[in-house]
This record gives sequence, C-alpha cells and structure tokens, in this order.
Amino acid sequence: MKLAADPELVMEAFSNLTQRFPNGTVPPAELRPFVNTYFVDDRKQFEPWTPADWRERPKFLSKVSDPKLRSWAEELHGLWKSLGRKISDDVKYNPQLYSMIYSPNPVIIPGGRFTEFYYWDSYWVLNGLLLSEMTDTARGMIQNFLQMVKRYGFVPNGGRIYYERRSQPPFLSLMVESFYQATGDVEFLRQALPTLVQEYRFWMENRSTTVEVKGTRHVLNHYDVQVGQPRPESYTHDAELAERLPAEAQEKLWAELKSAAESGWDFSSRWYADSSGGSLRDTITSSILPVDLNALLCRCERVLASFHKSVGAQEAESLTFEQAASARMMAMESVLWDEEKGAWFDYNHQSGARNLAFYPSNLSPLWARCYSQPAMGLKALHYLSGSGGLDYPNGVPTSLSQTSQQWDLPNAWPPLQHMLIEGLAQVDSADTKQLAFTLAQRWIRTNWLAYSKYQAMFEKYDVNGDGKPGGGGEYEVQLGFGWTNGVALQLLDQYGDRLSSGGCGLMSGFVIGFIYLILSLLL
Repeated sequence: MKLAADPELVMEAFSNLTQRFPNGTVPPAELRPFVNTYFVDDRKQFEPWTPADWRERPKFLSKVSDPKLRSWAEELHGLWKSLGRKISDDVKYNPQLYSMIYSPNPVIIPGGRFTEFYYWDSYWVLNGLLLSEMTDTARGMIQNFLQMVKRYGFVPNGGRIYYERRSQPPFLSLMVESFYQATGDVEFLRQALPTLVQEYRFWMENRSTTVEVKGTRHVLNHYDVQVGQPRPESYTHDAELAERLPAEAQEKLWAELKSAAESGWDFSSRWYADSSGGSLRDTITSSILPVDLNALLCRCERVLASFHKSVGAQEAESLTFEQAASARMMAMESVLWDEEKGAWFDYNHQSGARNLAFYPSNLSPLWARCYSQPAMGLKALHYLSGSGGLDYPNGVPTSLSQTSQQWDLPNAWPPLQHMLIEGLAQVDSADTKQLAFTLAQRWIRTNWLAYSKYQAMFEKYDVNGDGKPGGGGEYEVQLGFGWTNGVALQLLDQYGDRLSSGGCGLMSGFVIGFIYLILSLLL
C-alpha cells in the first residue's frame, strides 16, 4: 500500500499510537483506523499499458499441428496483454511513498498476488515473449535488470524495496543470450556485457565457498543471505516460526529462510538439515551447495566467454571465463557427482555428505551441458528412470517428500520441467530424446487440461489427478502465470508437430519402462 504521508510523519504517528498501550501492543480496533489514515490501496502505482509489439499470429503457431493446442497457444499468446504492467511516474518522483522499485520500462509480471517483477521467473517469460515476437518488450525487461545490477550489484529477488538484500538464481546472462540469438543485436550485447560481468562477480565474491575433496580445494556457489530479522513480506510467518528460540538461533533461522527464498525454492525439504525429516525450523540453506545453482553458473561462464568473442574482446577475457567453467565442471564432478548413482547431488557442507534424495535439479548439468564425459548423460538417464520421479502422470515432482511445502511432492513447477526436458533433449541418445518428448507431452497435456477446466494457467501443478493446480506453502496457488505460459510456448514451439491434446499417458509409461529395461541391460 502507498503511504498517504511522508514516512517521518507516519513513523511519528505510529510511535504516538504505540505509547498509549502496554508493551506497545496496539489492539486491532485501534490499528485499523491508523492504517486507513496513513496508507492508501493505491492502484496508481501502475499505468494502463498494452504491449505495442504484440501481434495477432506469431510464426511459431504454424508449428503446432493439433488444432486444439494451436487454439490454446493463441490464447496463451494473448495473455501477455493482461500480464503487462508499466510503473507510474509517481513511483519515480515519490519513491519514499511506495514499496515498488521503479523500473523505466514496462514489465510482464507473474500474475495473481505477484504484481511486481520477479527475477528468475522472467527468464521463461522472456523466452515466451521472444517466441511471440515481442522483442521490444523483451529488450525493455532486460534493460530494467541491467539497471538493477548497476544500482545494487545484483538483480533483487523481485521489484519491491524489501527484496533489496537478496537475489534469485542469476539468469540475466541467459536472458541476454536468448535475446541475442533472436535478434543478432551485437551492439546491445556489447553494452550489456560489462554489467553481466558485474553480476557474475557479485555471485563469486558474495555467494561462493570452498570445499576440499581428496586434498584438492574447490570453489562452488551457494545461497547465503546474511541478513537477520523476519522477511518483511512474510513477517508474521517468520516471527511465529522462530518463537521460543534463543535470540541467536532466531537470527540464524531468519537468514536461512531468506537464503531459501533467494534460491527460488521457498520452501522445500531440500534445504533441511536432514531432507528425510524435520521441519522449516531445520532450514540450513547456506550450508548446502546446490547442483542447479552451480550448473547455472557453469552455463553462464560459458555464455560470458562466448559473448566476449562475439563482441571482439581480447582473447584473454574470453579465456578467463572458459577456465572458470572448466574449473567449475571439475569441482562439480569431484564434489557433486556420484559415479555409482549416476547423477549429481547437493552437497551438505555441515554434514560433509551428499543429499541423495531425488530432485529434478539433480540432472541440471545436462541442461547446462556442464559435464565432461558423454557416458554421464546415459548414466543420468538410467538414474532418472529408476528414481521414482517418472512415476506420476502429470509431470516430474519437485521432490518425493510430502511435507506441505510447495517445493515438494505433489507439486511440479514449470521451470524444473523445462530444464529437465531441455537437458534430456540435448543428450546424444535416441532414448533420452524420446523421454524428453514424453515428458513434454505429459506437461503440455497437464497444462491444457487444467486450462480447459479452469480457464486459467497456474504457477504450479499437482502431479496426480487429471490436470489440477498444485498447493501447499505460504499462499494459495496463483493464476496468471508468466513462467508457465513461457514454458508451454517453448514446448509447443519445439514439439508442436508431435504434441497431442489427446495425450499419450499409457504410451508414455510404456516408453519410460522400456527405456529403463534397456538401460538396465546395457549398464
């Protein structure tokens, strides 16, 4: 809500109010008039805006053979108009009255309760915009993020001032890569590159740690927001969670919750001290070296090396990032790769052991192409086929632990589906490519069935049932939904000639079982 007066006046009024009551505890009946006096539910933080570069029939639609899916794809393309927002000049000229961070260019928001930009969501949104041929909107969003890096040194979690102390998975370099591949705009790349390097340095200087394996020290990255106090946007939740803990333990827990929020996986048993049991109080995010974060940074390092070549920079600058990617790949294979299991696993710095629980992120190095031996791709396929992660009709679950946290069973999230499918599709094997298509078919059918039933796209879906939204976590499932639309459009573009609105659930299960049988015989 917008402040109705300058912050100093509001703070003075609140101080006067709290002094009237024991322990400063203001009864709701007294607090409501204060809120109504000093805060305004102001819709003027946004101006009406329709993307000027939106057009009726982008080319990718012609790739979609199934008439029902093509009609649905047209409707998804149309949703960009409803998710566009332009922040008003009043936010620019009176920032002290708003929690919104001003961005000069319009943005596509996730939707639902999320009325501001979110960082890692925007990668899949941007890829969807590029398929919709909305390059001006995509360029503007990237420029907003580049400006954030210049201001903060990193891209904040989201577009509110209470996110200024933490980030999210650093996808900005990959956003620029997508834009450059779509437009070939070398000058834009040249202007963006120093800022992309600045963001990379933030992650290496503030989110890296050292781990020693067999006498060799390796540098890997983790989420590590060393900021105490409850999250402003979930203050009551965090304060109640930490009740009756000693003061030092409270501050530690709040920092770990913020670190989990920085991961984008807020929240999950993945971040517990023991992922097989425990509760949110046992969150130790900063002690965990995540596979997907390091895979992402490996891909970023290679992209940055490529960018330096594309703009004609000195060879030494490109070589620096190539060497960084090679060193990271070696570190990931020393610390995270399990040869016997055939996959990568998060490393718990606290216990000195890998977390062998299933997460789709265990295969993210396939997506990043950050592995040294082609055989590792087939081993990873064998691991996935026997993991239990493929046993559900509507997608691959975020974990196999049912905890009531939203980044656990039974929820399946669009970005994880896409990274897994893209990773499998890149492995030089007919079996992995077939499985990638099978998973794409499952996911598209889940999205399409839910859309047919609810006339809405959701942020996450339940892996069980016949196409329904997910649940759990701190809030109700949200409609919209930016990254869901982006992933669906990408899969429709990639597999549109083969995807069917009728689905292939029984055949999918047969194919997965057959692949597992063949791999068991071969390996």
